[in-house]
Amino acid sequence: MKEYTYMKCAPPTPKFLIWFVGSTIWGAIGIVACAVPLDKPSSVPPAPEALPDKDFNHPPVKPHDPTAAYFKFDQLEYNYRVPGEFVHRLVGDQYGFESLSFIITETHVGGGPGLHVHTTEEAHVLLEGTARYRIGDKTFTVDAPYVARVPAGVPHTFMNVGHKTFNMIAVFPTNHLEGKRIGPNPLIPAR
Repeated sequence: MKEYTYMKCAPPTPKFLIWFVGSTIWGAIGIVACAVPLDKPSSVPPAPEALPDKDFNHPPVKPHDPTAAYFKFDQLEYNYRVPGEFVHRLVGDQYGFESLSFIITETHVGGGPGLHVHTTEEAHVLLEGTARYRIGDKTFTVDAPYVARVPAGVPHTFMNVGHKTFNMIAVFPTNHLEGKRIGPNPLIPAR
């Protein structure tokens, strides 16, 4: 028969016992709290938001003062372009800018504007996401962060080819934004 020897250990200190019991209780509370559903059961994924199936143009919801130091998005024109591009538009001469206009998008995956052209150059600023572009005869894909240069009078468009909705800012060096839609977005497969 084998003989075993045992080490003698000091009894746990009161501080250790308090720490051990406290962390066990907090761990149990954390497990129970994580198991309790809040609004929806965690096993059910949220339903995807349905996007409009028709373009729309809405004037600003609230009035604005062109001499104000800032403008909220509900004071800007609000548009939608199928498939998946919401736009807030600030036309400079209506908001007190001498030589600037902006378009701010919420572009959903697979969305983008139709092929179009502007009378002035523009810069697209994207901080997060991935876009595929057609500018003139060039087609390319770029990951954010970046600034894309679009020359005046050149047909162009883009498409969100990333994995989530992105917000892009298009900046124009004019206080009167003019553009013309040429046709559908050639980057988006026909439905």
